[in-house]
Amino acid sequence: MKIAIIGLGYVGLPLSLQFARSKVTVLGLDVDTTKVDSLNQGKSYIRHIPSEAVAEVVKSGQFSASTDFRRIREVKAVIICVPTPLNKNREPDISFIVDTGRGIARYLKKGTLVVLESTTYPGTTDEDLRRVLEIGSGLKAGKDFHLAYSPEREDPGNPENKVATIPKVVGGYTPACLERVVELYSKAVKSIVPVSSCRAAEATKLLENIFRSVNIALVNELKVVYSAMNIDVWEVISAARTKPFGFMPFYPGPGLGGHCIPIDPFYLAWKAREYGQNTRFIELAGEVNTAMPAYVVHRVADALNDRQKALKGSSILVLGLAYKPNVDDERESPSYALMNLLKARGAKVAYYDPYIPLIKPTREHGHWTGTKSIQWRRETVAAFDLVLISTNHACVNYEELAAWAGCIVDTRNAMAGLKTRPGQIWKA
Repeated sequence: MKIAIIGLGYVGLPLSLQFARSKVTVLGLDVDTTKVDSLNQGKSYIRHIPSEAVAEVVKSGQFSASTDFRRIREVKAVIICVPTPLNKNREPDISFIVDTGRGIARYLKKGTLVVLESTTYPGTTDEDLRRVLEIGSGLKAGKDFHLAYSPEREDPGNPENKVATIPKVVGGYTPACLERVVELYSKAVKSIVPVSSCRAAEATKLLENIFRSVNIALVNELKVVYSAMNIDVWEVISAARTKPFGFMPFYPGPGLGGHCIPIDPFYLAWKAREYGQNTRFIELAGEVNTAMPAYVVHRVADALNDRQKALKGSSILVLGLAYKPNVDDERESPSYALMNLLKARGAKVAYYDPYIPLIKPTREHGHWTGTKSIQWRRETVAAFDLVLISTNHACVNYEELAAWAGCIVDTRNAMAGLKTRPGQIWKA
């Protein structure tokens, strides 16, 4: 069997490798020629995916990459893994899905299965994607070609969660479509979870991320409340998680990051308005989480003030640009929000991230493009008035940080258990 996977990023590439290892021939399609050339040479551009894994499937002939969408004619199934951001008005932007659908439609053959994996609002697959596929191809979904949705469940940087072992939710446009999509993913994934429709599968993904967003907002709010009471929220969470039932630990931070949790809940909130429904929990959680960078900057100002320094004119080192530990993915990272707020208040801002040595162009933070990570040296780190821990990469030597930095604001509890000087550590 030969399939095509469109979009070779943090979702599409690991999925491609898993199918290829399962002896399914995979054609990876992407508009980025640099990515395509790199993969065909057996080289990975994502830190947690080793080049050896790419080289293995390229050498075996099970995987190749291309920018030529005409080759869709060669395959029996097409899986779409493209971005679904919010636009400048914080509304869903499904233009990548629609444009990809148009690109597929021109070469779509009868009997082909098309699966969308991009996170989106219910109705995208059976309305928006189906429409462009049918118009562009002249074929009918459920009759001439199969259509389905299966939400991605990629967990970058977590070696415990692998594509093959994470249960795969699938929903089809018709019962026959569902049968085909179950058959497809069964070749590469151990456990398949069929649901009644594409919309049920789309809603499943949104529920998963809304659940996390709301609970993170809860502990972020409690962090602020407990701080005012001089109570360490991290200690409280650690004690609460000893309860063997009825509690699941979530942890506070400087804000939300990544392509899922800061974005996906608002896809449902936007769609719900079409049905005259309000999503108060989602909106409130968004407000709480969005307010966290401002709270952290307030704590930075307090820490500097305690040392008789003003925020304006002080030099701040933001430790960690990636949105989560041990990855090189800075999409929607709260570190950008922190850097912007600090700079706006007159601070001199730099960053250190061993996984992101240079800031590349982004949609929302282009003014940081070309900024380089500082070098990890005593004299460099010690020269800053304050170090703000935004992302707790495991490779950072926090004992060295404790020895070098005069003042540290810790948003991730990274300094817990280390020997530090009185007044050196502020939690935020």
